[in-house]
Amino acid sequence: MDPMPKPIETPAQAAQPPSRAELIDHLVRTRIAGQVATPRENNLSHYRKLANGDRHYWLGLELGDRWTDEQDVLAVMAERCGVVDDPAYRFGQDTIDPELTVAGLDRLAARLRKAALDRQSVLLATGHPGGLLDVHRATADALRAAGCEIVRIPQGLIADEGSVWQFADVAVLERGATLWHTHSPAPMAAILDGLAAEGRPQPDLVVADHGWAGCAAQRGLDAVGYADCNDPALFLGEAEGTLQVAIPLDDHVRDPRFYDPMVAYLLAAAGLLP
Repeated sequence: MDPMPKPIETPAQAAQPPSRAELIDHLVRTRIAGQVATPRENNLSHYRKLANGDRHYWLGLELGDRWTDEQDVLAVMAERCGVVDDPAYRFGQDTIDPELTVAGLDRLAARLRKAALDRQSVLLATGHPGGLLDVHRATADALRAAGCEIVRIPQGLIADEGSVWQFADVAVLERGATLWHTHSPAPMAAILDGLAAEGRPQPDLVVADHGWAGCAAQRGLDAVGYADCNDPALFLGEAEGTLQVAIPLDDHVRDPRFYDPMVAYLLAAAGLLP
């Protein structure tokens, strides 16, 4: 097994967030981007299933018959995520372009800056709590400190035979006392329907991933999402203008602390660091 890469200092340790060049180097060394762990055959399988109409891979978006050719899906993923663009490359490791990751973070930072300036209401959610929970939690903390309302979800929500909870200001799916990894849009649908049932407004912005982001975007909300190279739907949603931003990254690296410098860069670019 490869030795555990040493991350650069976390925001709590470092006097300054990483520069763009420092962050790109960190993303590659920790395999958040660059040569990522996701195998090429897994990526191509997901692109094919999406193109064949398997809604599990649509992540809450309504793609109709616009993406029925898996080669068209691959072309978008090469452009917006940085996977290998050669359709003849069928096996081996695939890639995420770290430049595209940082470009996505910059676009997300601009949207977070607007949310802070306008004191908007923001809902944060994750289907990947093992990797991205603290990324969203830190973002929620910074937005609240800037005067945003962090939306509190209704109580008693049920989806996919589990409970929809809010943990550290981040909506998650819980089953059997475990935070659940899910691609499903149903938990986000439960939240948005629950808010409407209580006569409460929909969020001004949703920051999420997986089907949580796709569902919110499909309902016409401003939504941004982190997405891995085997989750093409959010990149297609961004290409079509349904989702505002899709940030390419490996969404479950070996140590979630590896995301800390990325979060520091994001919040600094958004003007949300103290």
